Amino acid sequence: MTERPAQRTPNRQLAALIAEAGFSNAGLARRVDQLGLEHGLDLRYDKTSVTRWLRGQQPRGTTPALIAEVFTRRLGRRLSAQDLGLDACAPVYAGLEFAATPEEAVDIVSGLWRKDSGSHAELRKIAFTPAGLVVPSRDWLIGRPDDRVSRAGDPTVVRVPAQGRPGALPRQRPETDREPGQRVTAGDIAALRKVGELFRALDHAYGGGHARQALVRYLEHEAEPMLRGTYGEQTGRQLFAAAADLTRLAGWTSYDIAAHGLAQRYFVQALRLAQAAGDRAYGSYVLVTMSRQAVYLGHGREAVQLARVAQQGVGSSGPPVVQALLHAAEARGHGVLGEVRACTASLVRAERALEAARPTDDVPYWARFFDEAQLADEFGHCHRDLQQYRAAAQHAERSLQLRAPGYARSRLFCRIVLATARLGLGELDQACQLGAEAAVQAAEMRSVRAVEYVRDFERRLEPYRDAGPVRGYRDKVAALR
Repeated sequence: MTERPAQRTPNRQLAALIAEAGFSNAGLARRVDQLGLEHGLDLRYDKTSVTRWLRGQQPRGTTPALIAEVFTRRLGRRLSAQDLGLDACAPVYAGLEFAATPEEAVDIVSGLWRKDSGSHAELRKIAFTPAGLVVPSRDWLIGRPDDRVSRAGDPTVVRVPAQGRPGALPRQRPETDREPGQRVTAGDIAALRKVGELFRALDHAYGGGHARQALVRYLEHEAEPMLRGTYGEQTGRQLFAAAADLTRLAGWTSYDIAAHGLAQRYFVQALRLAQAAGDRAYGSYVLVTMSRQAVYLGHGREAVQLARVAQQGVGSSGPPVVQALLHAAEARGHGVLGEVRACTASLVRAERALEAARPTDDVPYWARFFDEAQLADEFGHCHRDLQQYRAAAQHAERSLQLRAPGYARSRLFCRIVLATARLGLGELDQACQLGAEAAVQAAEMRSVRAVEYVRDFERRLEPYRDAGPVRGYRDKVAALR
């Protein structure tokens, strides 16, 4: 990394904080590098770099904010670059922090909404980092509930996030008719819920890329002013719950278009908003969502850990449907790892939990999708990953029979699982026919995941590339492309 020319005076503020934190120069450099990796940055500082900073040189770019975040985590109080005697830099976007307070959570997530709604293509290129899953899930599990989320509001003041820390972005007033400080009503929250239903339906049917940007702009222009408005405790909890749901959905649609680092940040912030809402069960659902992304990216161990944290967070008090969902998520992680016994055990627990569900159960709206069709889908994916193709085909067929047409993308995924299973069983004609049907569906969606499912199937066809059914498949797909 290139540094600016040395100043004439040593940086005594930084030296004092290094002594207070008990860091060695090498230890500080290592922590800055590790934090940089969480944000997709390859920094490679060493003890000599820290020596130069102590002599008065100024690190460039986002590094001052990262150094400040290292000390913030170590000392347990918020520090800025200026507190360390470093020049304030352009704020670095992070989003992997689990905020200390609801107010800070609003600052971080609203900064994310604003930047994502603009023309910041680099935000969608941020790398997914497995290391960034550890701290938020731990903080959610062991964190205390927020004592207060109510807000009196002040129509003359707009809060400005502290500069010089990851997550801080210049505050710009949203383009909205809502005045800062305006009271949030039950009707406002009902509207947020309805918007969530609309965007969920669009995502299921047409893919995450269809209306993702509209959802992000809605969060920026409508949800943020509400969160900065005036509300009491009960309304505030409901508001944070609705904001958490929409933020998770923004992450889900980002995940579907392969903006994985961005999706990861949305999920972390949704988890923090769910804590502010006091909704432990929904927090577990966010962790399951994070686990599913980890499965998709091949990080099976992290996927299992996230599912287990979700189970610990809910305990045995959740409805059977929720318990089934959590165990199925763990099974998917074991499946990716090829752990047959652990995968089977988790699937059995999921199946038993769903069998224990009753129509009179009070099932959260977000868990109602988990029915027999979804469980069969989970079984099909797990058996495919374990190369147990006959069982995979049986469960995938059952899922397709039971699944409602509105879940078009899920049906596509299941059809590819069935095609893969047929291929594994040597039924090349049927496999190619199913794969071609899925390819037609994928061409009509804005879903990178759908395209990747099809491409994964095509890679599996390579050993049979000269066979007649495969040539026929390629001809059909070539016409689509």
